[in-house]
Order: sequence, then C-alpha cells, then structure tokens
Amino acid sequence: MRFKGLDLNLLVALDALMTERNLTAAGRRINLSQPAMSAAIVRLRAYFRDELFTMGGRALIPTPLAERLAGPIREALLHIQLSIISRDMFNPAQSNRRFRIILSDFMTLVFFRKVVDRIAREAPGVSFELLPLADEPDERLQRGEVDFLILPELFMSSAHPKATLFEETLVCVGCRSNTQLPRRITFERYTSMGHVAVKFGRMRKPSIEEWFLREHGLKRNVEVVVQSFCMIPPMLFDTRRIATVPLRLVRHFKETMPLRILELPLSLPVFTEAVQWPDVYNSDPASIWMRERLLQEASRMVSPRKTKQMSTRS
Repeated sequence: MRFKGLDLNLLVALDALMTERNLTAAGRRINLSQPAMSAAIVRLRAYFRDELFTMGGRALIPTPLAERLAGPIREALLHIQLSIISRDMFNPAQSNRRFRIILSDFMTLVFFRKVVDRIAREAPGVSFELLPLADEPDERLQRGEVDFLILPELFMSSAHPKATLFEETLVCVGCRSNTQLPRRITFERYTSMGHVAVKFGRMRKPSIEEWFLREHGLKRNVEVVVQSFCMIPPMLFDTRRIATVPLRLVRHFKETMPLRILELPLSLPVFTEAVQWPDVYNSDPASIWMRERLLQEASRMVSPRKTKQMSTRS
C-alpha cells in the first residue's frame, strides 16, 4: 500500500532496522530475506533522500534523520497493532501473550516471582521475558519494546503512565561472623568500613542507596562493586565488609546465609517501587489485565515498617 508515494511496508522494515541495528536480524524479525531488506534500504534512502544507516562493523548506525523517524514510526505501528490488528478482547485463559519487563534481580526475588506463580494458575499460556536494567529504559518504553518497567519511582520519567507498587526501606547488613560489626553502628564506623555496592548497565548506574548518599553529600569506602543485588551477600560472607540494601532482600537471603541486619546510622528516606508502561499501551486490554495483577500482588506485600520490627526481633 502506498501513501503519498511511500510504500507503507517500508516503514515496517525501517522499524525493524532501527530495533535490531543489523540487516540479517531485522529481516528475520519481519520474515524478509537479506536481499529483500537490502532492497528496502535502497528504496527508503531514495524516498527520504538520506543514507539513513551507515556501517559500523556489523552494526547499522542510524543517521540523525533515522533517529528522528524512529519514534513516530514505532508509535504509529503500535497504534495500528493495538487499535486494528489486536482489536479482539483479551482472554487470559487462552492467551499466549509474552510480557517483556525490565526490573532488578531484587524485585524479581521479593515480588515478581509471586506474580509469575499467580499468572501460571490464571493464564498458563502467558509467559514473561525478564530483562536486566538498561541504560536508557525510557527509550525502550517509548519504542514499545517492553511492556513494563519496574523501578524506584524517583528514577522514572513523567513521559509515561505509572502506578505505585509498595514502599521499601534500606538497612545496613554484614556477615554474622564479622567481629567489627557492633549491635549499633556509628556513622564513623559506617563510612570507614569496606562496602559492597551495586551498579547497573554499561553506564554503571548506581542503585538507590548511592543516589540518596550522594544527595546528602556522603561517601562510602566502596571495596567491591557488583552488577546485581544477588551478588552482594556472597561478597559479605566471612568478611568485614558491609552493604546498604533493601530490607526485603536481606530477609530473603537471611534464611540461608548468616547475615546481620543493623539500623543505618543516618536517616535515608523510605522509597517507593513503581511500575510504568508505554503510553500507547494504556488502553491495551492485555496490559490493563497485567497491571491489575501487579497491583493486587503488591497490595499483599508487608509494609517495610512491620518487616523492620520483625527483623529486630530475629
């Protein structure tokens, strides 16, 4: 189909090229051969009077015009998919929908595994692809490449709708065999002891406790940097190091590892975990159904204040 001289099928090809940044992978994505994809690029270049892509090794590097076209084209294709192609009502019991979700390993362990168990009972054909925290998650939301982003709310943009899940609090944790770990840790001891910290993605973005500490102008003696929350407890075991982590995560690992939980010697605020989804999916029945399940499971989470009281008794 042509619209003002443009074969609209070429927009599908351009969207695949922008997503995959590789000719073969883009062709596989939309079931076109490599020669057909090469021909599509030639026609796109002729229509837009721009190279659109240059080669960088095996990767396609988009030109500024291609970058500007990517968002509107992706949004238009998503609207067509949601409003015309997928117009039938969503039936969870018969659906084979796969939800792609960006979240941390912390949220996977303490929250999302419960969601997966519930969905397996209600909609056995529905599946999930859980993705690590990306450097630019907002861009993936904008392109509709992911269904949900689960993060601390203060890290989310205002460009897409979102909903609060639950509150979380931070605590200090160390190994139970650490003789330098007193019952109550002072600020001086906290800042001088060796710390384990987590950073995410190629940009090495810090987690929320580092963000809070920077906001207060405070620095720690970071001895080990890891790439996920789950790597923190092994780096504490049988050492004198400490870490600052979400309380629910410590309680999860405390069941199998000799960890001690301490009150932080400084007042860091409680933070809110939230879920965000692409604006274009706001009225999508499948997205609405999944959001309802996320919020229902979140409402069953014990508040961090109650959890904190339980931890001090243990």
